[in-house]
Amino acid sequence: MSDPAHQPRAWSWWYLLLLVQFVAVLWPPFFNKAEPYWIGIPFFYWYQLLWVLIGAVLTAIVYFATEAGHR
Repeated sequence: MSDPAHQPRAWSWWYLLLLVQFVAVLWPPFFNKAEPYWIGIPFFYWYQLLWVLIGAVLTAIVYFATEAGHR
């Protein structure tokens, strides 16, 4: 009855990478400005779009690092 797939997972230091993207996007003083422009797009917009891509990469890193330890 004790299925290892349903056991709770232990906390890992890899999860702190998710905190980095959380703080970078939700702390307005980091991106509350219009300059510098990048190909005509104000900093406010391209900064957040860049964090969408960085967030996907960081999430993949955390996923693969923590899944490897559970197999």
